[in-house]
Amino acid sequence: MKKASLKGLLNFLFPSGAKECDDMGEENFVDCHIPGYSKRTYDKKTRHLGFKLVSVIILLLFLLAVVVQVFPVNEDINFVWASYMEVLTASPLQTKAITSATVYAIGDVVSQQTKGTKISDINRMRVVRSLIAGLIGHGPLSHVWYNFNELVFNDIMHWTAWWSVFPKVVLDQCTWGPFWNNTYILLIGLMKRDSLATIWSNVKRTTIPLIVSGLKLWPFVHLITYGLIPIENRLLWVDLVEIVWVVILATQAAGASEGKKASD
Repeated sequence: MKKASLKGLLNFLFPSGAKECDDMGEENFVDCHIPGYSKRTYDKKTRHLGFKLVSVIILLLFLLAVVVQVFPVNEDINFVWASYMEVLTASPLQTKAITSATVYAIGDVVSQQTKGTKISDINRMRVVRSLIAGLIGHGPLSHVWYNFNELVFNDIMHWTAWWSVFPKVVLDQCTWGPFWNNTYILLIGLMKRDSLATIWSNVKRTTIPLIVSGLKLWPFVHLITYGLIPIENRLLWVDLVEIVWVVILATQAAGASEGKKASD
């Protein structure tokens, strides 16, 4: 997801990095498009700061969720949330597809702007690709995955105790994570009209790095995903964390890059 930056975020395909990918060669495709992979590493302090900021924001989001449950909130907010839940209940698959498409598109726009791109210069085709990937890929497949995960542990194995969250996270990271990473590469490659050989090469080169990168964030996020978030809202929660992660890493990586240029 970015040649000189945005290290981490992925695990599921986030709207790419903060630089133009369309004109890059095969060897640079993955660095530019895939959020968890980069042959370059940026300053350790920058990376650690990014992880700390993500941890703080995750904690704040969790505390916000608790506050909303315990204390009364504005009626307008209640109305919006109630309306969303009503639509979600009536059409869960379609709603999650549109939710993921919207979040992916927003994340791509934000990541481009973080790099300094003016809104008028945003690469609209890249945004469209991210939107389509969320619409036909991440949203529907996540819906199936979270329901399947719940079916296996709750209905088949009857593991409903508090500790069941840990095997759920392990299964997620060992199966769903790698599967979605590669599906994302496939979707983006097809939309860019890359050859199957190029797509397969990207899949082989990124599978392990993306798994390793994802382990830096998602196990901690998914303790909340599987431990506290209702199944119908898990996709929304994960998508929101993805946006935060993209923005933070893009900002920190851009700062590190500018610092390096200044020192040179």
